[in-house]
Amino acid sequence: MELNNTTICAPATSGGGAIAIIRVSGDKAIEVLCRYFFSHGKSVDPSSLKGYTLHHGSIIDGDEFIDDVLVSVFRSPLSYTGEEMVEISCHASSHIQQRLLRLLISNGIAAASPGEFTMRAFMNGKMDLSQAEAVADIIASESEAAHRLAANQLRGGFSAEITKLRNQLVEFASLVELELDFSEEDVEFADRVSMTMKISETKELVDSLASSFRLGNVIRNGIPVVIAGRPNVGKSSLLNALLKEERAIVSDIPGTTRDYIEGAVHLGGLLYRFIDTAGLRESGDFIEALGIERTLKKIDEAEVIIILVEAYDSTEYISAFAGSVMEKASIKNKKVILVANKSDLLPEQDIYTLSRSFEEAAALPVLFISATAGTGIDELKEFLVKSVDLSHLETPQYIVTNARHYQALTATSEALTEVINGFENHIPTELVAMDLRQAIYHLGEITGQITSDEILGEIFSKFCIGK
Repeated sequence: MELNNTTICAPATSGGGAIAIIRVSGDKAIEVLCRYFFSHGKSVDPSSLKGYTLHHGSIIDGDEFIDDVLVSVFRSPLSYTGEEMVEISCHASSHIQQRLLRLLISNGIAAASPGEFTMRAFMNGKMDLSQAEAVADIIASESEAAHRLAANQLRGGFSAEITKLRNQLVEFASLVELELDFSEEDVEFADRVSMTMKISETKELVDSLASSFRLGNVIRNGIPVVIAGRPNVGKSSLLNALLKEERAIVSDIPGTTRDYIEGAVHLGGLLYRFIDTAGLRESGDFIEALGIERTLKKIDEAEVIIILVEAYDSTEYISAFAGSVMEKASIKNKKVILVANKSDLLPEQDIYTLSRSFEEAAALPVLFISATAGTGIDELKEFLVKSVDLSHLETPQYIVTNARHYQALTATSEALTEVINGFENHIPTELVAMDLRQAIYHLGEITGQITSDEILGEIFSKFCIGK
């Protein structure tokens, strides 16, 4: 993909505030601005505007006053895009913004495509591809932890780790390629045992990064928590209590919730996405049966499962129901808690005894709550916060949050497996070299050292306009 010489413009702020910013980037950015920008009633010479300076003035088109503005000037290459660049801070009236954009476009400046400013920054070497993707992530971050991961990636922490791994593989490949150059002399530049050990170590690091994607993905998108139970057990009441709002309809009629309902809460710096589901039971109602089918799918997708029962249920029922949920769902690596609702209907002295018998029956941690009275809700939130191991956040450069990065790391690992097998099975050096090149290629895809127009188009099309 090559950059064209077009100068582009777009609004860089969303609606709702008092001030809006129009961003312009390209060779003609400052020149076109100065055709209409007047400071203290005088026209402005484009050459007089130095980089990293602010200028107050007015935008005037002929006899028409458009707005008082503040202009930020950035000179190439020390700008976000690496090009000549201005940002016009104007009043946030949609009419003013559209009038300014029409004025710029009428002077040969093109409307920017989604993500085009950041794509230009990447193409001009201001950031690598994983950093460019982090720009979108940091805008979309909805929790402290998600912001922390995106900020580390934006600063290049993750890129540095990938580059280090890739450089190691390039060093290994250079030794193997050197042997190919001297194949007729039957010279071996790399000790096969030592090389196999080093590549195995590199593969372990690659696998460790790939395995972090599950954590990184839930931090980035929110931790899905499914509330599962039979009809009328209080699932909707619990959702409302956790959200502190009347999100779900609460009724004494069984089967009120036919589909799942979601709501999000920030706890301990993370975003938890709570999902109230249709009650689990045998049903002849077609619509309710579809809801139950979706419930089981959501349980499969969840990171945390709350199995909700009633505090006065029998231990036999709890054992059978919890076992049924865990049998129907893919429970591996999920956090599961048994929550006994309506505990306010029991004598307090009974709860301790029941707690122990419920834990034995379900083989799960048990918490007694009352969703309607609000008791036990804070303790449930504390359990949810502790259910996620955040120790990895101390080294955010080792956490993968992007599905594209995960796929590239997986492909890298597969190629390195072939390299190791090649060394151990004395496969010809030419074939081993091909697998090494594949591993290097896939790591390069992450940072953009090796990429395609199709991948770039897919990545930047998901950005907002103006970024």
